[in-house]
Amino acid sequence: MDKDLVSELINALTILPGVGKKSAQRMALYLLDKNKDGASILANTLLQAVDNIQRCSSCRMLTSKDLCGVCSDNSRDSSNICVVESPSDVLAIESTGGYRGKYFVLLGRLSPIDGVGPEELGINDLLSRINSENVKEIILATSSTVEGDATAIFIKDHVKTAKVSRISYGIPIGGELEYVDGTTIARAIEGRIEINVD
Repeated sequence: MDKDLVSELINALTILPGVGKKSAQRMALYLLDKNKDGASILANTLLQAVDNIQRCSSCRMLTSKDLCGVCSDNSRDSSNICVVESPSDVLAIESTGGYRGKYFVLLGRLSPIDGVGPEELGINDLLSRINSENVKEIILATSSTVEGDATAIFIKDHVKTAKVSRISYGIPIGGELEYVDGTTIARAIEGRIEINVD
């Protein structure tokens, strides 16, 4: 085996979250030595995904079509929109089977220090969608961090035509939605509360 190419593969695998040098080395050697068919499938699928995956034109989820599976599903309740920070949050909520509405993916949270404002999060797109689709409830499922709370309050302050609720705090404070178990997420969605500003 060409040592330089093996090293390149190991280094390439370390770009994955949570994968250090040792884990990348084990993966690379396994794929090259024990599962070349699997390596080919992985490489081809990854290339196709990079070439064909885009943002849903309605909710901003990752999809290979103009509309993602949730947005194109007419059996979903379009009067409810759950606002999340990332595509992984959509997958986490969907894994529970407890929510049948639609989504809007912010792709982050407000963080002026990092240059992330309402424009970067597509909040104007969200507000336009609320008005044009006759949305009755917005469920804010941003993380329980300072930035997540600030994002939720900002959205609440700008929504005028729909009820705004926040998922219940069954999600740990400071926790990221994608790492929470399905039952906790389902209970948090079920026990959401309306945000009231005094």
